[in-house]
Amino acid sequence: MSILSLILALLLEQIRPISSRNPLYLGFIRTANGMGRNLNAGEYRNGVYAWLIAVVPLVALTAGGYWFLMQHNIAFAMLWSVLTLYLTMGFRQFSHAFTKISKSLQAEDLDAARSMLGDWTGQSTSELSEDEVARLTIEQGIIDSYRYVFGTIFWFVALAWLVGPAGAVAYRAACLLQQKWGGHGDMFGRFADAVMDVLDFVPVRLAAISFAIVGNFEDAVYCWRSQAQQWMDQDYGILLASAAGALGVRLGEALHQDHTVKYRPELGVGESANRDYLASAVALVWRSAILWLAVILLFSISQWVA
Repeated sequence: MSILSLILALLLEQIRPISSRNPLYLGFIRTANGMGRNLNAGEYRNGVYAWLIAVVPLVALTAGGYWFLMQHNIAFAMLWSVLTLYLTMGFRQFSHAFTKISKSLQAEDLDAARSMLGDWTGQSTSELSEDEVARLTIEQGIIDSYRYVFGTIFWFVALAWLVGPAGAVAYRAACLLQQKWGGHGDMFGRFADAVMDVLDFVPVRLAAISFAIVGNFEDAVYCWRSQAQQWMDQDYGILLASAAGALGVRLGEALHQDHTVKYRPELGVGESANRDYLASAVALVWRSAILWLAVILLFSISQWVA
């Protein structure tokens, strides 16, 4: 049932993509912001309590609804899983922005591409060159494809036998809390950072392996082993190094931002990324997603046969 739920959710999301600014997402983000203001007393335990208060009820509601429906109607239980995946996955949430930036670059409208990239990433983009826009677009696309697709799929499948689609909810909620509370170095957000380190450990490496399999395997493995640890965030470094090697392009490198040059480690081999590689990056993600679905299908068939 897991593979069928995934396929139906992906098809539904392609037909009618859900916005990242839908009421459920915005409601959760507002709640997270409010908890960050009201429960942050500067202690680690405050972050633990806040995280549990934000995530546990969502997971319990999702798992409880799934098991209740399973007792009465399996079709409704599967529909519950499809709806949950539709709300938590977001292939089009990153690919839509990716495609719009790509079209602007192909039309040589650099200002529009910069503006859309700034809205997407929240970074200063007004000084970026065309190649820098392309490079940063590929990097953000790879990271978002992992967050919205591969990480969510992994935890859905891993916990589907126990809590139905609640694994996908837990992962997406943990991602949002880490974005809001973590990465600042204060005690309150350290638990959110630690949870994501644990949740990402296996799926990040599986996503990197899938990039290598569907791309240039030797270069992807070489870049992963020799370059990933140089990146600021090692998990993102693994993803980006593997993807860059699989594509045969260079990511990272310097960016012109905030009236200065920000130097970053070089990832990948070959030519520096430009607008011509944007379509290749989307194709790499699609091939990897299809590979994951094929593996899940084979695993499901083996379970049915057993």
